[in-house]
Amino acid sequence: MASIANPTSMPEASIPDRTEERKLREPDIKPMADSLPKMKVTGLDFYYGPRQALFGINLAIPEKKITALIGPSGCGKSTFLRSLNRMYETVRQARAEGDILLDGENTQDMDVAKLRRRVGMVFQKSNPFPKTIYENVAYGLRVNGWKGRLSEVVEQSLRRAALWEEVKDSLYKSAYALSGGQQQRLCIARALAVEPEVLLLDEPCSALDPIATAKIEELLYSLKDLCTIVIVTHNMQQAARVADFTGFFLLGKLIEFNETPIIFKRPAKKETEDYITGRFG
Repeated sequence: MASIANPTSMPEASIPDRTEERKLREPDIKPMADSLPKMKVTGLDFYYGPRQALFGINLAIPEKKITALIGPSGCGKSTFLRSLNRMYETVRQARAEGDILLDGENTQDMDVAKLRRRVGMVFQKSNPFPKTIYENVAYGLRVNGWKGRLSEVVEQSLRRAALWEEVKDSLYKSAYALSGGQQQRLCIARALAVEPEVLLLDEPCSALDPIATAKIEELLYSLKDLCTIVIVTHNMQQAARVADFTGFFLLGKLIEFNETPIIFKRPAKKETEDYITGRFG
């Protein structure tokens, strides 16, 4: 916008107030800048063999906030999520290029077991172990040589996962006896037991009914004071309900990232608007 050399020489009524117009045209990203990044991704390219799946992703994930990743199937959001704790290393010929920092430290330089303890993950399909409810939650603690009282941590983790009241009288029954929603919250409790700093969730509600989904969403909201949360979801309403920040992926690229209300009400990119309004996806 051209500057006005001497605004005092113009009648006050003739100076148009562009404040509201500017707010609609330009996303206000100041609050995002004020949020400290827990993880920072710079120039991330990802490959499955010769096929490139992610292209030059740059993203700062705010600490102790919920970040949602949305986009159509095959756009790269789950691949990006798995790159954050190197879970892709279980796939042959998969490789990542670029920098992923956790509290300023490059994740490629970390011991992978320690990285995944700090950056936990819950998958799309609940995957409880063929063990009791108690042993499912205690598993990570045992593997990591926990020396304290297991029962206290198991109870605390189940309470954090909003599952304790439902299972406290059946801790030594098989985890397979739980409903789908309960199994997913058990997997969250198992991840929380080792006190991760970041919790990654890959479409955790895709196979759940609305009641179970609502419980997971309430749980996520209560957990963000404890850790940083990144969730991949196909459900745009879910992203709008639970996320502080939202990123839109398309064809392996991060098209737009901003505060969730801005993404859904006044996105800066036409591709984002088209996806949110249902023109494709």
